[in-house]
Amino acid sequence: MSFQSPIYGLFLLAIWIIYWLTRSPKLQLWILLIASLVFYASLQLQYILLMLVVTLINFRLGRALGANTSLGQKAKNPKISNQAWQQSLAIWNRRRSQILGMGIFLNVLLLVGFKYIPFLLNSLAAPLDFIIRTFQEIGISLSWIDGAASLLKISMTENGNWIGDRLIVPLGLSFFIFECIAYLIDVYRGAPPAKKFLDFTTYKLFFPKLISGPITRYHYFAQELTNLHFPTSDRLAEGLWLIACGAVKKAFLADSLGIFVNLCLSNLERASSGDLWLAIFAFGLQLYLDFSGYVDIARGSAILLGFNLPENFDSPYFSTSIADFWRRWHITLGDWLRNYLYFPLGGSRQGLPRTCLNLLLIMLIAGLWHGAAWGYVIWGGLHGIALAIHRLTEALSQQVRWLKSWWQSWLGVLMAWGLTQSMVFVTWIFFRLPNLKQANLAIQHLWGYNGDIQFAKKVYEQALGLGRPQVTLLIVGLAGLMGIVYTFRQGLKVQLNWPIKLLLVPLCLFAVWLLAPEGSLPYIYFDF
Repeated sequence: MSFQSPIYGLFLLAIWIIYWLTRSPKLQLWILLIASLVFYASLQLQYILLMLVVTLINFRLGRALGANTSLGQKAKNPKISNQAWQQSLAIWNRRRSQILGMGIFLNVLLLVGFKYIPFLLNSLAAPLDFIIRTFQEIGISLSWIDGAASLLKISMTENGNWIGDRLIVPLGLSFFIFECIAYLIDVYRGAPPAKKFLDFTTYKLFFPKLISGPITRYHYFAQELTNLHFPTSDRLAEGLWLIACGAVKKAFLADSLGIFVNLCLSNLERASSGDLWLAIFAFGLQLYLDFSGYVDIARGSAILLGFNLPENFDSPYFSTSIADFWRRWHITLGDWLRNYLYFPLGGSRQGLPRTCLNLLLIMLIAGLWHGAAWGYVIWGGLHGIALAIHRLTEALSQQVRWLKSWWQSWLGVLMAWGLTQSMVFVTWIFFRLPNLKQANLAIQHLWGYNGDIQFAKKVYEQALGLGRPQVTLLIVGLAGLMGIVYTFRQGLKVQLNWPIKLLLVPLCLFAVWLLAPEGSLPYIYFDF
C-alpha cells in the first residue's frame, strides 16, 4: 500500500471515519495502532513482531531511565549525610549512563545487523586483497599467510554477498532507530518517560511517518495526544491540499523525471556528457519532489487525524550556503544530527579546527546512515568538507570587512547560490550511484563524451516521445516553476486561502490520474 495509490486513499478515508466516530481517546489510539500495523503489514508483514519488540525494549529502557531520575529525590533524606547523598546520586547517575549506553548500543546493533553487515564484510575483504597483492608484487611469499588471508578474504566476500542477497532490511528501520535513540537521550536529559505503552507504541508505529519520517520526537507527539480534537475547516483543507500536492510531486513530476534519470544513469557507457548532466540535474529535482511529496502526504494524513508532523523541507535549492542548505533539506534529520551528535561532540565551542572536524564526522555519519555503500560515505564526506570550508570562509569574512561586504552584495549572493547548488547537484552523483565504479564512470563521462546516437534516439524519441531540446526545456521549466512558487511564498508572502485549496484538491488528483506515468516508481527514501 503506497502513499500514491488509490488503495491508500480508501484506507485513509476508512480510518478517518472510524477514528472520528469514536469518542473514547483510548479507543482512538487503538484504532491508530491497528491501522498502523495493517499499513506496515501491507508492505512487510514479516517484520511487525520485530518492530513491536524493539518498541517494547525502548519503552522499558525509557521507564528505567525515568525511574532512576526520581530516585535522586529519595536520597534527599535529612537522616543521611551530605557525603552519602552525593555518593548515592553518583551511583544513580552512573547507572542511568549505563542504561542509556546499553539502549543506544542495542539500537545501533539492530541497525548494523540488518543494514551494514554485508558492507562491513566486503569492506574488510578489500584491504586483505590489497595486502595479498602487495606482498606478491614485492616478492614476499609466505604460503601459509597468503593462503590464510586468501581464504579469509573469500569467506568475507562470499558471506557478505550471501547475506546481502537474502537479508531484507525492514522498511523505515533507520528512521525508526533514530527516533528510539532520540527518545532515550531526551529522557536521560530530564524529559519524562512514556507512562503508557499504548501511547508510546502509537507514536512509534504511527503510519503516516513510519516508513520515511519526518523524524518526530516522542514528547512533541505525546503533547498532541492530550489535546486531540476534530480538525477545523481550514485544517481539513490544509490536510487534503498537502495530500494532493504530495501526489502531484511524486506520482506525476518525480516519477516522470525518474523514467528519464533511470534510462540515462543505467546506461552510463551509452549516454553522452550532455545526457549525464541533464540526468544529474533531473535527479536532484526528482529526489526533492519524491521525498518532499512523501512528507506532504504524511503531514496531510496526520492533520486529518488531528496531529501535526514537523516540516522536512524549506525550499533547499534556493539556499545560498551549504549550511543553509542543511537547515532547509531533510530538516528533521539535520536537527537530529545537531542535537544528538554535533552538540555532544562539542559543536562549535572548542575552537575552529575542532568545529570543522565535528562537521566532517557528522556528515560522514549522515552519509553512512543513508546507505551501506562507499558512495554514500563519500557524499557525506564531501558535504562535511563543504561545511568546514563554509565555516572557515565565514570566520575569515568576520575578520575582513570587504569580504563580508562582498558576500552580502547581490552579486556575492548570486555567486554563493551558484557555488552551493553546483556542489549539491554534482555530489548527487555519489548519492544516485553509490557503487564507486559506476560513479567514477559517470564522472569520467561528464566532459567531452559523445555517447551513442542510437541510445539518444531510443531514450528521447521512443521512450519519452520528445526530442532532447524539449526534454531540456521541460526540466528547466520545472525548475523555473519552483522558483516562481518560492518567490510567491517566501518573497511576496502570498498564500492560498483554504476554500481555494479545497477547490484545487480534486483538480490536482484528476491531473495525477490523467498525466502520471504508468507503473509508479518506489519512493527513493524507502531504501534508507
